[in-house]
Amino acid sequence: MADRPVKQPKGYSVRTLPGFAVLALFTFFALYAPITILVAYSFNAGTSLAIWEGFSLRWYYQAAANEAVQDAAIRSLYLAFSAATIATIAATMAALATTRTRHFPGKTMIYALINQPLMVPEIVTAVALLIVFAAVKVWTGHTSMIYLIAAHTAFCVPFAYLPIRARLETMDTSLEAAAQDLYASPWMTFRRVTLPLMWPGIVAGLMLAFVISLDDVVITEFVKSAGQDTLPTYMLGQLRRVVTPEVNAISTVILVAGAILVTLFFRLTSRRG
Repeated sequence: MADRPVKQPKGYSVRTLPGFAVLALFTFFALYAPITILVAYSFNAGTSLAIWEGFSLRWYYQAAANEAVQDAAIRSLYLAFSAATIATIAATMAALATTRTRHFPGKTMIYALINQPLMVPEIVTAVALLIVFAAVKVWTGHTSMIYLIAAHTAFCVPFAYLPIRARLETMDTSLEAAAQDLYASPWMTFRRVTLPLMWPGIVAGLMLAFVISLDDVVITEFVKSAGQDTLPTYMLGQLRRVVTPEVNAISTVILVAGAILVTLFFRLTSRRG
């Protein structure tokens, strides 16, 4: 008698749960409907945020010609690039120290301290930075962008650290060991083997830190001095005075830029080998 084929048990899938599709569609609608409305009304010809008066690029042209928006945009890009670069360098050194060294007492504590900004509410970090920097400003009389750069750097370090550490943990350490067996110095091993392999993680960490810094409002609002508005804080100030589709246009540009960078981040972190 021929053996009958044995049916393989079907794997569990959350999609088979009752009501999963409805719940998923409702979640996506709740998340993206407000964003869709914001983007749509950025092309509104009128000044209303609730009444459609025709398609127009008026508010994009107006935002581009607004000197306050130009200054805030340049300041935001400068701040985000500076903070992300410094944070990525610090995160790279921290990731190497926590993955390429033998276990030592306090290593877990160091990991927790690096990720502290992720665990503490942002408002708490902002108030703490405000107190510290206010005292420094009074003591030195200096009120430049250095305080914002320092604050954003401290907040961005864990965001840059996580993808870099993840990249190092998935790398084959036998290549580094082979380089050392061939009498390569630690610096030569890092420059010729480790750095090229971890480069996608570094770029991903840089982009993620850049997006986080570019979008930050709370810390910037607490730390900035007069005349140091970034795009998010400028928009917040406009919303307190008068709301026009110009804010929608600026938000749409930031949304598109952030989406592009986040997409590149996921593509880089999904690479293997």
